[in-house]
Amino acid sequence: MLRILLPTDFSENAYEAIQYALQTFKDIKSTFYLLHTYMPPVYHAEYLVGSPGLIGLGDVIREAAVENLDKLKARIEKEHPNNNHTFNSLACQNTLTNEISRMVPEEEINLILLGTKGATGAKEILFGTNTVDIIKRAKCPVIAVPPNFEYEVPNEILFPTDYEVDFKTVPLKVLLKVARQHVSSIEVLHVSNGYDLTKQQLKNQAKLDEELKGIAHLFHNPHNQEIINAINDFQLKHKMNLLVMVQNKHTFVERLFIEPVIKKIGFHITIPFMVLPDLK
Repeated sequence: MLRILLPTDFSENAYEAIQYALQTFKDIKSTFYLLHTYMPPVYHAEYLVGSPGLIGLGDVIREAAVENLDKLKARIEKEHPNNNHTFNSLACQNTLTNEISRMVPEEEINLILLGTKGATGAKEILFGTNTVDIIKRAKCPVIAVPPNFEYEVPNEILFPTDYEVDFKTVPLKVLLKVARQHVSSIEVLHVSNGYDLTKQQLKNQAKLDEELKGIAHLFHNPHNQEIINAINDFQLKHKMNLLVMVQNKHTFVERLFIEPVIKKIGFHITIPFMVLPDLK
């Protein structure tokens, strides 16, 4: 049984991400948590002291959220009926990242799945603010689905890695479940900087090879390329359906969020992007 958290702001982008979850895990018994968070759209001090004009505002917002969650659940059950799936709806007065941080350990969430669309819509913006915050703070895997993504079975998975993480500390359960369910092939991509792998990198590579036992996988080692170019070049030559990377302070995923936009402008994610945390 998987426990999957589906944050929603009731946008079509959020619903597209939900549909990706329903289709990817259609043959796997799963409990989905439909989560909508809200905050009173007023200055907190006024709200907390009970300004007469604001009395009952929180209740109104909550009622609207609950009603929209009920409609969302009804739409899902109508469009995607599935006896393998059960749904819990939660409307919470909290920030999205704080509520997710609370829920993941309490509800033993295995995966967070959400849309990537940012407020600006600019092509060079890879992720919205909420998506970035969730990926950086999550203690479980996250899948971010780009806008207008037309569903593809994730049977070709690209997994770039620098082998700088100990795969004993990376939660691979969901990735392995997806790969086994869809008889996927995992293409492990290491971009060489011109140096041989260290002893520790070789150990980490061997551990990953062991974890992927029973799943079709190949190791690729292009030389002297920037990681963005290596990923883009590989996707041009091989049709990929899912991109997977590990998030830790040394990896490209972390640099995506702190480097200037100009350095990552050539990196456009057009397929779902799974980020695995390093829990050491």
